[in-house]
Order: sequence, then C-alpha cells, then structure tokens
Amino acid sequence: MHKNEKNNLHNCFYSHQRLRSIYNTRCRISSKTKIRLPNCIYSRNIISNFINSLKDKDIENYLSSLSDSSFTDKIFSFSPSSEALSQFPALGDNWSKKNESQYLNNLKIKIPDELPITLTLSNPSQSVHGDSITYVASYSLNVPLNETTIPSNYQGELIFELVRDSRFVWSIYFWRDIKRSDSPSWSELKGRFY
Repeated sequence: MHKNEKNNLHNCFYSHQRLRSIYNTRCRISSKTKIRLPNCIYSRNIISNFINSLKDKDIENYLSSLSDSSFTDKIFSFSPSSEALSQFPALGDNWSKKNESQYLNNLKIKIPDELPITLTLSNPSQSVHGDSITYVASYSLNVPLNETTIPSNYQGELIFELVRDSRFVWSIYFWRDIKRSDSPSWSELKGRFY
C-alpha cells in the first residue's frame, strides 16, 4: 500500500469515527426528567425525542422537536381532525408553536408529576423527499389526568412533515391529525387544554 493510500484510509477511518462521535453526542435518546435532549442530525431520532419529551412532560424538548423559523423557512403548523375543528374552532386559527406551548403547559398542570404521558406509535411509514420526509403512523396517546370528566385515551393517525434545517437538524414543520376511531383524537385534547 502506498503512503497516500494509507493516509486516505486513515482519513476515512478518522472521519467515520468523528461522525460516530457526533451521532453519539448530538442524538443521544434519553427519557430522564430535566435532561435537555439535543437536536437530532438523524431523522429517525426526532420521533424518539418527541415521544420522550411527552413522557417527561418536558415542554422545552417538545417544542425543540418542532421547526424553528430561525433555521428554516418552514414555519410549524398544525392541521386538526375535522371533528375537533368543529368543536374547537381555535384549532384552525393558524395554530403555531406558541399554541403548542400553551396547550402543553395547561395539560401538564393537570397530570400528577410522577405519571408520564404515553405515546405509542404503530404501523409507521415514511417517504423521503431530499431534505424533507413524510412520516405517517397510527397513534395511541394516554394522558393520566387528575380530572375524570376528560378522556385519558386518544387515538388516530398522525402525519408529520419533517425538514432538515440549515444546521442539518431534523424537525417537524407540519402535523396533520386524523381521527380513525370512536376514541377522541389528539386534536380534541389540544382543543380542551388550549
């Protein structure tokens, strides 16, 4: 092997190890309370971080899963289920990250500290479109509320449009909720707690 080939091989190995190091530090998936989840440079981890932020009731991490207009021209928006929109018209009024924050803060105070919000996704699929991804899954959301007059279980289908921003970080810029059963949809939970 020539000296140049050895150097190239060494550089490739070093680059690979450096990328692994970045992956391990920037995309660590944690569900420990009050630990800041890092931004994800790999699309598969944004969904895990989103689920863990709900489990931990960590509003800052939850909001960091949604697109940031400082780094992309894609501004976060939400499209509620049609049933929820007829019940809660505010859901159709340019729902934004600010609305997400308000709903989650209002929800968080109605849940005992020691109990997690549990999001289970099934039948996931995704299609890649360059710097964006469409992610579709059925969901089951359990919210252990202190109030017995409000349902604790929500089901439906979610469609996330993910974008890679100028930092090469993936985030959700569009969220569509679809009601698929007699159970209330996630949109109805948002409407109740907005």
